[in-house]
Amino acid sequence: MAVPAKCEICGKTSSSGSSIKRRGKAKYLGGVGRKVTGISKRRFKPNLQRVRVELENGTRKRMRVCAQCISAGRVKKRSKRVAPAPESA
Repeated sequence: MAVPAKCEICGKTSSSGSSIKRRGKAKYLGGVGRKVTGISKRRFKPNLQRVRVELENGTRKRMRVCAQCISAGRVKKRSKRVAPAPESA
């Protein structure tokens, strides 16, 4: 079963758009202009990352979150456990 491409925090999903094929040389480069030769449908997918998240109640969970939520700070990444330093005598 395929996992949907959806952010578990903001709900961002894939959106559709067009891929435009062009030929010719741009006018500002001395050509007669670019001509559209074909338009086909395409998908814009969210940049999903699998991260270990620490929730509000202290539990840890692995979630699929978009990069925008991670950089905006909407997700608190799980802190890594640091091994205790060896005691010197």
